[in-house]
Amino acid sequence: MKVQFFQALDRESGSITAAARVVEVNRHTAYGWARKAGLRGLGKSGVGPHPGRGDYERLRAAGVRRRDAAAWVGINERTARDWDKGIRKTGNARLHPDGRRVDYNTGMTTIVDVTVPVRALEAQLHPRFLTLAEREQIADLHRQSASLREIGRQLGRPASTIKRELDRRSDVGSYRPYAAHRSWVKSRARPKNSKLAADSALRAFVVDKLRVRWSPEQICHALVKDFPDDESMRVSAETIYQAIYVQARGGLRREIAAALRTGRTRRKPHRLPEQRTPRFTDPMVMISDRPAEVEDRAVPGHWEGDLIVGTRSGSAIVTLVERTTRYVMLGHLPGGHSAEEVRDVLVPLITSLPEHLRGSLTWDQGSEMAAHKQFSIETNVPVYFCDPHSPWQRGSNENTNGLLRQYFPKCTDLSIFGAEDLEHVAQELNGRPRKTLGWDTPAERLRDLLTTP
Repeated sequence: MKVQFFQALDRESGSITAAARVVEVNRHTAYGWARKAGLRGLGKSGVGPHPGRGDYERLRAAGVRRRDAAAWVGINERTARDWDKGIRKTGNARLHPDGRRVDYNTGMTTIVDVTVPVRALEAQLHPRFLTLAEREQIADLHRQSASLREIGRQLGRPASTIKRELDRRSDVGSYRPYAAHRSWVKSRARPKNSKLAADSALRAFVVDKLRVRWSPEQICHALVKDFPDDESMRVSAETIYQAIYVQARGGLRREIAAALRTGRTRRKPHRLPEQRTPRFTDPMVMISDRPAEVEDRAVPGHWEGDLIVGTRSGSAIVTLVERTTRYVMLGHLPGGHSAEEVRDVLVPLITSLPEHLRGSLTWDQGSEMAAHKQFSIETNVPVYFCDPHSPWQRGSNENTNGLLRQYFPKCTDLSIFGAEDLEHVAQELNGRPRKTLGWDTPAERLRDLLTTP
């Protein structure tokens, strides 16, 4: 009965008395429902809908412009716009159809109609659903007596969709887009509590495993393995993440978030590639634009580069690997690895090579390469950048960095090693026979390149 009352309240322009009469409930009961919904002050005794509201609706249904219809019934054009949008006045505030109550005096916005959450009206919908903007367009075209097929063509929808919308959502022959959209939102809302919101064996299992630092994905698959015949012991990894990150939805204590490897208590949104802020001031040339001769390793002189970083990121070593011969060159950065410091080490390393071995340099998108344009100007070597989170695009360099960790383990202070130490390590690596080179050494392959006429 309460649902029918609020539907009638919308049709009766906010008059509680009139709505109570329509659904045949006691007026005092209706006022109680209105107060609980935040509608106190609507529908005072003896005050009914505006006497010109019916005429205005009929004029709009006949295709009359808002301004002309408002002038005909003697109301302000803003009032007419509110009627079209389903906005109702309540005391010193305006009640929007999405549940927002905007106070005239303070400008404060509150949500008073909990049956239609704002997010339900403003959420991104699947393309198969009609949006509020499309419903407004349907209403405008329908008032202009456009055919169903014409409305469908303009919206890119089948005529049958338009017919069903007008048949289901029209009220006494008048189609009001905001009322139609509210009706649709209410009809599809299916609130459901999270599986982990209440105490249960499933919740206890998840909590126990989180405390011993299992990941949500591990917990999800362990449930299937440990309880193969109990369908109640099932929960997705996403539900566990929601229970951790969204307290009100999940019910797990915030402290359990410490069990996650990231240590975050909030989800980190991921941007699409086209939405990311450019990494450097100078535009990057991506690896997709790198010449094909670099990819097949047939032409020598193309290098891959990266840093290995010491403890607390206080020191670093530049690593360069030639793609064809796997020859390694190292540069020392004992005091830091800013863009200028990396540039000042890379330039002498590259310029020490013969001209025909200065083909290109491939790097990841680390901030240490912010001065890549200056490097290219000084060496005439183009720099190509890998895609984000794609270390396999510099596979030779990644493999070499793994070998270098035999000499420079992680969490080592790299500033204690001098240029002579790095030269010794590079000679050892270049003197190792490599399976990919037919058991030749990188030094032998580079010697052949330098001595071949």
